Amino acid sequence: MAGSEIARRLQQNQKIQDVSIRALASLAETRDNETGNHILRTQGYVGVLCDELAGSHFSGRLDARTVDLITKAAPLHDIGKVGIPDHVLLKPGKLNDDEWQLMRTHAKLGAEAISRAIRGEPDQSSFDFLHTAIEIAHYHHEKWDGSGYPDGLCGDAIPLPARLMALADVFDALINRRCYKAPMAIEQAAAIIADGKGSHFDPRVVDAFANRLDQFATIAERYADKN
Repeated sequence: MAGSEIARRLQQNQKIQDVSIRALASLAETRDNETGNHILRTQGYVGVLCDELAGSHFSGRLDARTVDLITKAAPLHDIGKVGIPDHVLLKPGKLNDDEWQLMRTHAKLGAEAISRAIRGEPDQSSFDFLHTAIEIAHYHHEKWDGSGYPDGLCGDAIPLPARLMALADVFDALINRRCYKAPMAIEQAAAIIADGKGSHFDPRVVDAFANRLDQFATIAERYADKN
């Protein structure tokens, strides 16, 4: 087989894989009809953060392959929402304590679902991006100061891909309409992110966000939900 044909087929397989990942991620999005292009926006935000941090604080950890794994895995961060009942997921108001505890289980549900899908496969290296997806799904609600969930990890104990998704996810939730809140201006959302530096978010990730706020705004506009 000619080299050009091999390259074409590899590229085709890559596109099929990427689309399949997004289709799987969309299963969770269909449960929550107000998130729209959330998975595309957050994937874009994570890519921007990777690009900024690869040239500074995490230059030794964010090589091209690792960045590709993180951005590829990002859409699966909320896959666990498929396991949350509608009366909780779609409630148009504040959740009570029992409902909130149930909602919080989506992090582990998502990680466990992906883990089950590849468990027993002999070549785990073929699923590096899914191992990254497990980290993101499981830990993207952890907080830098240890007050997050599900495991109360803090600081660098939280996997880096999850730290990136934590900021991307919160920013997108702030600037978009949800069943329980109105959208917020980007400037106001950026101020809230800044206030969370060193408490909710890794300070280095907040700095990267501040440096690339214009690109975040561009992504938000490009993939804005259509009302």
